Amino acid sequence: MGIQVGHRPSASEKHSWERSIPALRADLISAGLGQVEMLLEYRLPLTSKRADVILAGRHPRTNRPSYVIIELKQWSQAKRLEDSETLFRVAPHHTREYLHPGLQVDGYCDYLADFTTHLAETDHSLVGAAYLHNADDAGVADILAAPSGTRSRVFTGQRRGEFITFLQAHLAPLPGHDVADALLSSAVAPSRHLLKVAADEVQRQEMFVLLDEQRLAYEEVLHAVSEARSADHKTAVVISGGPGSGKSVIALSLMGELARQGRSVLHATGSRSFTLTLRRVAGARAPKVQKMFTYFNQFMDAEKNGLDCLILDEAHRMRETSVQRYTPKAQRLRARPQVEELLEAARVPVFLLDDHQVVRPGEQGTADEIDRFAREKGLDVRRISLDDQFRSGGSELFVSWVQRTLGLVPDGEFKWPGDERFELLTASSPAEMEAWLRGRAEEGETARIAAGYAWPWSDAPKDGALVPDVVIGDWARPWNVKGERAVGGAPPAALWATDPNGFGQVGCVYTAQGFEYDHAGVIFGPDLVWRDDRWVAVRDANKDPDFKSRKTVGDDVFDKLVRNVYKVLLTRGMKSVVVFSTDAETQAHLESLIPRAGGTRR
Repeated sequence: MGIQVGHRPSASEKHSWERSIPALRADLISAGLGQVEMLLEYRLPLTSKRADVILAGRHPRTNRPSYVIIELKQWSQAKRLEDSETLFRVAPHHTREYLHPGLQVDGYCDYLADFTTHLAETDHSLVGAAYLHNADDAGVADILAAPSGTRSRVFTGQRRGEFITFLQAHLAPLPGHDVADALLSSAVAPSRHLLKVAADEVQRQEMFVLLDEQRLAYEEVLHAVSEARSADHKTAVVISGGPGSGKSVIALSLMGELARQGRSVLHATGSRSFTLTLRRVAGARAPKVQKMFTYFNQFMDAEKNGLDCLILDEAHRMRETSVQRYTPKAQRLRARPQVEELLEAARVPVFLLDDHQVVRPGEQGTADEIDRFAREKGLDVRRISLDDQFRSGGSELFVSWVQRTLGLVPDGEFKWPGDERFELLTASSPAEMEAWLRGRAEEGETARIAAGYAWPWSDAPKDGALVPDVVIGDWARPWNVKGERAVGGAPPAALWATDPNGFGQVGCVYTAQGFEYDHAGVIFGPDLVWRDDRWVAVRDANKDPDFKSRKTVGDDVFDKLVRNVYKVLLTRGMKSVVVFSTDAETQAHLESLIPRAGGTRR
């Protein structure tokens, strides 16, 4: 029996294997399947999530490749959460909820089928099972009574005979190393980008596969909405996660499902670019759907609990108040904290946020602040952390590198060691960066250059040509369009990240935040430089009008916000990031940490 491990196991993983793997191995041998291949801790494509075991072999009837995903649970007792059939409390961990293990495995099966070229192009069998080998039927009766997934089944130790029969039905007593190798060497199919499927998601059918914490968050919200109506109960849900952890995927999945259930639901953000893009894509064939995408400041006079659910995406962009220069005087006099308005607008307000993406003065959306305010209002609060991330090719290493390099978390920077799932490079000039990215774009992939707000930003003259404000030596390019109209072939600001014609203009954090593209170029301007052994934020080099006032934005706040800006820009790429600094000392430091692009790819 071949066994392969996809990463260096931790002590806790080894301990778990010592209890679970021998049980599975014994069952395989009893089934006569000692020659199948076992892939332990298999990393799912473009994510940091791992399936416990994938069994690889041949199907007994067709002789085609056959894969069985196994989730090993050491649970012995589990009770469903009130009236839910998807959420459970597991002894001895009674203070948190767990997703139905069959749904967990079902998600793995669907996700693997969607993202693996080998499975898309080869006739195969793919099923899954959750194996609760320490449990008898009585201890987990609620799980067994609840509906499982369409691709998976749940077995207890008491049903060991049925589990063995299940394995024999999907795996022949033949060697499986070639089948395993085909899966391990398979190319990863392009991900279903959020905005390409938003229309189908919101209007017609589920298009996303939610994994583990994502599915748990989704089910928690659906349960809270159901509970709010049946028990006249109000709950705030706070979902926090880093870049690419799936917050917007959860938001759109909830929009689609709640709309199909007939619930009153709206989506709101503080980002004009993000909201306009969602309106354009999700409401492409149904203009009324566009009205479901709103802004945080549109709930000043909302009816209290008038909505079943209000989904607040990018909640880190909430402001102290919704008042702006266009707000009528009568509303100004009744102004309240924006978080209070949003909490009151729905029976279940859902806040999706990343504490490290606050990039603008006055943005106040943090998980702790929302939690505190909601509890002061007497609301129940459910907090969920999305530990896994999907942007940056699922590379936890890259996200850690960004945070540590910019000093956003302790432990200090480290030299980029390389990661087969993600490419990080330096360019010696913006021209080299652009050439490298253009090569990727010519291969049919998406690529953009973004920069810190360290250059002036001119209005487009009447002749329609954008002004090349971003000047670095003899290289000059314009910022993205300021307004909502295309200029000279360049798309409006809201569509810079998603329109193919966005390549050729330099984006800023306000047009890049909330979006993703395959390959990201990031220009470090003179507003953040490396001096001796630390980063220095240079206030006078920054041209963002929101940062101008030292009274409003102190130096410490400016330093934190500028680092967050570059963190956002660096985490937009799905497959690669190439960086360049206009400052010689900073460029030398980056080159000491990152390899050169050189116009080629690994």
